[in-house]
Amino acid sequence: MTETPALPPRDKPWLIRTYAGHSTAAASNALYRGNLAKGQTGLSVAFDLPTQTGYDSDHVLARGEVGKVGVPICHLGDMRTLFDQIPLEQMNTSMTINATAPWLLALYIAVAEEQGADISKLQGTVQNDLIKEYLSRGTYICPPKPSLRMIGDVAEYCYKHVPKWNPMNVCSYHLQEAGATPEQELAFALATGIAVLDELKPRVPDEDFPTLCGRISFFVNAGIRFVTEMCKMRAFVDLWDEILAERYGIEDPRYRRFRYGVQVNSLGLTEQQPENNVYRILIEMLAVTLSKKARARAVQLPAWNEALGLPRPWDQQWSMRMQQIMAYETDLLEYDDLFDENPAVDRKVAALKEGARAELANLDSMGGAIEAIEYMKGRLVESNADRVNRVERGETVVVGVNRWTESERSPLLGEDGGIMTVDPAVEQDQVTRLDTWRAERDADAVAAALADLRAAAREGRNVMEASIAAAKAGVTTGEWAGEMRAAHGEYRGPTGVSKSVSNKTEGLDDIRESVAAVSDRLGRRLKFLVGKPGLDGHSNGAEQIAFRARDCGMEIDYEGIRLTPAQIVAAAQEGDVHVIGLSILSGSHLPLVEETLARLREAGLGHLPVIVGGIIPEEDAKALKNMGVARVYTPKDFELNTIMRDIVTLVDPEPVAAE
Repeated sequence: MTETPALPPRDKPWLIRTYAGHSTAAASNALYRGNLAKGQTGLSVAFDLPTQTGYDSDHVLARGEVGKVGVPICHLGDMRTLFDQIPLEQMNTSMTINATAPWLLALYIAVAEEQGADISKLQGTVQNDLIKEYLSRGTYICPPKPSLRMIGDVAEYCYKHVPKWNPMNVCSYHLQEAGATPEQELAFALATGIAVLDELKPRVPDEDFPTLCGRISFFVNAGIRFVTEMCKMRAFVDLWDEILAERYGIEDPRYRRFRYGVQVNSLGLTEQQPENNVYRILIEMLAVTLSKKARARAVQLPAWNEALGLPRPWDQQWSMRMQQIMAYETDLLEYDDLFDENPAVDRKVAALKEGARAELANLDSMGGAIEAIEYMKGRLVESNADRVNRVERGETVVVGVNRWTESERSPLLGEDGGIMTVDPAVEQDQVTRLDTWRAERDADAVAAALADLRAAAREGRNVMEASIAAAKAGVTTGEWAGEMRAAHGEYRGPTGVSKSVSNKTEGLDDIRESVAAVSDRLGRRLKFLVGKPGLDGHSNGAEQIAFRARDCGMEIDYEGIRLTPAQIVAAAQEGDVHVIGLSILSGSHLPLVEETLARLREAGLGHLPVIVGGIIPEEDAKALKNMGVARVYTPKDFELNTIMRDIVTLVDPEPVAAE
């Protein structure tokens, strides 16, 4: 009787994570413990924008942003509450934090020590990728070179003291969100990895450098073109192996592994027919799980309703169940790689690698990623413009958006609108706790810790030891970041939007004629100010509006992200603009728009039409219009030319005179 061949051992599932955090440390802690009880196997912490950009919750720029897109962490007490009853020595924690990564890791280590943990056993990741912040996400603080040095500080400290921790997570996720082609995503991310390794190499003995290479991980995006995305992941594996072997001489293949976590594409989630997003998320997960050789080590999925606002716990549970069904009910983990020797896959992988190598050579000729930031930003804005154009023209089909738009109302939306809202009182509660913390800490210990931190930063010493001491002394996030700003200065990244008209003006002739006619009636070129108030660094929408307005013949004034309402009003006054567009995607639109409108009225500019774009619920849109906003646009308003025509109509003096 012939024996049945034994099945290969079943692979271990990837880490199952949910990107989460909101309102307060206590509320987020309850959410984490609930998710862990439901089968989540790793934590993925979302911090609010003030925490990400190094401001305390009572800073002027934090107004309206506290607890909106993540959890506010101002000091050790907040971090202690965040991980209450969660044993950190047993946990694998991913923290999506970049500019303030040394500080948040310092707080995490301080809490772990309070719990009695062996620090050398801590496992997890800090994202700590500043280059992609300059290109796509906007939560940077300091200029590139000192920021790269701080990335090196974290990696060097972890290598010596927290050897199981991933000190840097090269993040190509936001590059794709900003419009990167697969070849650009590969090249820009790998160039970032090279810049970091070049920074680290002189810091450690040659014999230890391979181990440090092995701790660099990646965080990627998986879009809806899942075959291409799967091939992209196989290309990433090959190219990283090639770079480590050929550029750095790493001989042990264990240290050349491409280790990555993933969140599947949030850019492709639609406000229209949002239930369709469940299918999109599942299909995108296939790209990073089907191919064994290029399988993610950790997966976090967005919820079906993230294009509408903050997901509820049930929504996050639904996404987690998707992962669990794939990992435990299917037979996916029982087989070797399904795509080896597949000619179609091999051809696509080879083409992606060829394109990425060419772009890498281009970046290398410029001096590497740090020197090429402005070039990469410009390429991303152009690529995103091409993507937007294809959707507008219907060349890229998006179901429910530009085809098959007739729909029944989704019963999933329910009475609460299908999302969770953050109580506005959360901000004042957080500020009150912050005031209490400051009042009760040892002021002398804080002053001494800050003095040592200041000296470390200015002398070029590793800031991690001083940061951990500062965390234990009671220093706040804003105070830590203030020392980094004082030592290294602040930075404003390139916008990627030049003043020159692009070659993408096809189909804009009628709008260009309207702009010219209205400009003649105004007596000068129609001038449009695009502003991003608050701390929201998601600038893709604002960039595309500015890009299209420029190509339609308007004079644009766009200075990038993170402006106060006062700065926007001053720019409107100084530039003598005709219309103002505000872009806010963090959920802080009501307080920020209200303040901007009040300041415009105080400055005698209350007559200027103001338009607002963002992820804005219907009730909030009504409130904005009642405040005096002329138009409100949300992701469903994907036809930019319609917005351009609205702008022309709003500022045309002829219809106004006729009225």
